[in-house]
Formats: sequence, C-alpha cells, structure tokens
Amino acid sequence: MAGSGGNWTSCWDANPHTPEPENDPTFSRTGLPSLMPPVYPSENGEIMTTILIVEGNTPDMVAVGHAGANGFIRTFSAVAPEVRIHLANPYAAPLRPEELHGIDGVVLTGSGVRWSVDAPEAAPQRAAAEVVLASGTPVWGSCNGLQLAMLMLGGSVGASPIGMEVGMAQNNALTREGVEHPMMAGRRSGFGVPCIHRDEVQVLPEGATLLAGNGHSPVQAAVYEKGNLRFWGTQYHPELSLADIGVYVRARGIFADHANLADDLELAETDSTAATRLGTHPDALVLPQRSRELSNWLQFVSGG
Repeated sequence: MAGSGGNWTSCWDANPHTPEPENDPTFSRTGLPSLMPPVYPSENGEIMTTILIVEGNTPDMVAVGHAGANGFIRTFSAVAPEVRIHLANPYAAPLRPEELHGIDGVVLTGSGVRWSVDAPEAAPQRAAAEVVLASGTPVWGSCNGLQLAMLMLGGSVGASPIGMEVGMAQNNALTREGVEHPMMAGRRSGFGVPCIHRDEVQVLPEGATLLAGNGHSPVQAAVYEKGNLRFWGTQYHPELSLADIGVYVRARGIFADHANLADDLELAETDSTAATRLGTHPDALVLPQRSRELSNWLQFVSGG
C-alpha cells in the first residue's frame, strides 16, 4: 500500500500545455476531474501517446493534495513531455470501458488508503482494474497498482510480516528473467528505488513472471504477459522522488510512524550525507535513473 504526495496544481503546472485545475471548468471543487481534463496536441502536430491514470486515492485525499497521479504527472512531464494524460478516479465514479477508447496505456497508481486491495472498501478499484485488464491495453502498476492487478489475476496480497518498507527499496536482485526483460533495462542487481508500503504481493498469479525482489519483499517487480494482456509493475515507486515520500511520512496517515525520516527524505536528492543515511546516493534519485522501469514502459507503449 502506498501513496504519493505533492500538490495537484503544481503537477499540472509542470506541463505548459495543461491549464491549472482551479481555472479549468472540467475540474470539480474537490480537485478531481469531473470527466477528463482537456488534451492538447504537441507543438509540432505529431500524434502523442495517451495515458489514462487511474487514481488509487479517495476524493477527500485528492482534495488535500494526496493524489497518486501526482508523481506520474511530474515524471511524465519531465521524461516524456509529449505524453497526453487523462484521469479517472473509481472512488468518484465507475470506470467505463468506453473511457479506454484512444488510450495507449493505463497506469494504476499507488494509494495511501488504510485498506488493502482485497478489502470491501476497495471494490471500486477492483471494478476499475477488471475493466482495464480486460481491455488489452498495456498497463503499468506501482505499489498498490501492482497488488491490485496481481490480486485480480489470481494472486494474493497481505501486510508484510516484517512491517513497512519506507524510504528506499534497497538491494533489489534481478531474476534471470529480469536481466533479460525490457522493463528492467538499465538496472543491475543491487539497485534501490524510492518506496513506501505496508502490503505486498505474497503469491504471484499463475502466468506472472518475477523480475526482481529484495530481503523485505520478494516481489518487487513483476510482469504478466499472457494472451493480449501486457501488465508491468513494481512494488517500489519509480514515479516518486524521496521528497514525495517525505510528504507522506509527515502526514497523519498510515506512514506517520516514519516521520523521523522526513528531513533526510527531503534533502537526499542534493545532500549526499542524507542520502547515505537512507542507503542511497543522489545520483540514483535523479531522472531518468530513478524512473528506469516507468520510462521503459512508456517506450514500450509508444512503440519505441
């Protein structure tokens, strides 16, 4: 289980072609899009890749700036500014199959809710995942998104028996399949990526392929590629900075017990001493290195 921090408006400010939500009539007063935000062609008129981000947090969480979509919007704006983004929140309205028309890829975000993906409260998320996974559209899932997809495909999830993993998912080891899979291009065993989660995938569904794991969570990266379904996902968060993680541990939520890490999380990208205390180095935290898996997925979706 995980979520991303930051401010909804600043995420959209990162894309010069996207209006600020408070000035855009397609956005409701909660900060959620009432249907979909407007989309814009690239300056050179080229056809753009269109991504649907399915929000993992509730409208009240989004309203105070805790949208799982935030990190994806920032990262996409930085590494692939030509990408066009649509948004949906199953906790606000059911996802309809027709909303996937013209969509090249779907993202299932992380989440900071208190319940697991198999809980009754998560029924709207499971219904949305069913629509997405049946569509044949390539799917990415981070943290809660990975857990959601693996559950829907026949796996199981639960709270890690050794507690939360907050800060960096360290010392990830690639499997043989991971070494060869394009999702992990640019990674070598021993890598670390920002993370924040309580739950984890405990049993992969039949047909899934494990790509990486570590001593905390054996399933840190996995894919499911069977029939027309192409799902790639990670337990860690290539879309989040450590400063984003800092926002979540400072909030009064399920990760508040790790507030002592907040100062280092917020400084680590530019302070090597703070980064060392978290088991990493600033070079591992900058784009595009931090977002390798997500950037590789975008390349796959775009046909690159």
